[in-house]
Amino acid sequence: MTLPVPDHGLPEQVPRRYIMSRIFISGSSIGLGLMAADLLISQGHQVVLHARNVGRAEDVRRELPEAKAVVVGDAETVAGAKDVAAEVNALGRFDAVIHNAAVGYREDHRVTSNGLPHVFAINTLSAYILTALIERPKRLVYLSSAMHHHADANLDDILWKRRHWNGSQAYAESKLHDAMLAFAIARRWPDVLSNSLEPGWVPTKMGGPGAPDDMDQAHLTQAWLAAGDDPRANITGQYFYHLEHMRPNPQSQDPALQDRLIAICAEISGVALPA
Repeated sequence: MTLPVPDHGLPEQVPRRYIMSRIFISGSSIGLGLMAADLLISQGHQVVLHARNVGRAEDVRRELPEAKAVVVGDAETVAGAKDVAAEVNALGRFDAVIHNAAVGYREDHRVTSNGLPHVFAINTLSAYILTALIERPKRLVYLSSAMHHHADANLDDILWKRRHWNGSQAYAESKLHDAMLAFAIARRWPDVLSNSLEPGWVPTKMGGPGAPDDMDQAHLTQAWLAAGDDPRANITGQYFYHLEHMRPNPQSQDPALQDRLIAICAEISGVALPA
């Protein structure tokens, strides 16, 4: 389901000559996704939001009426993620996709209707499915986390069948997977600029009220990479923190691990990554 947003025109302060990109942001009804959307719209870009359900979609339509539309769909399931991709494709090709949808590090163990740990299903698998099925954009942006630096990909037990559940570790692993996916796409799709970033530990609903990082910086890098209006952002296979290059977890840049992750996601989802 896609909810259109009434056309209020561009914000008065944004001249039409600055409209350059059509951008889809997954998981953008609240938090950093919504903040990035607001910034991009203020810069004159056309943004389509994504909400998990109709209630959240209605809320974000009221909060950010300048958005072009709101795609509604629960990416927790394989079918739901496929539906989201189909809805996005029905709106036409996008210049950029920001993979922002995620649950946080304090999650209890819960299994989806597909029999998957929901942290993996949302944070890792849905990003893979949307990447594989949304018509290939010019730019892809994947949100990782500082917690990925100390994680192991654990591809031999990616579904937590042999380990005792640890929500913080599951989250960190999933954010490592997102960086791995970004760099795998950069390697496999040379016509696409694919990068990853960490926004910082900020006091969103996911981060919690005690998070110490700078909220005013947390959404800037993903918007900058997606917008495509700065030549310095015309790079691929890189990792960022607050607009600056950062060295990622070395596992994220291992082609063999990247290929294994893609093969696992393809097998679980039944969705092949296009060549």
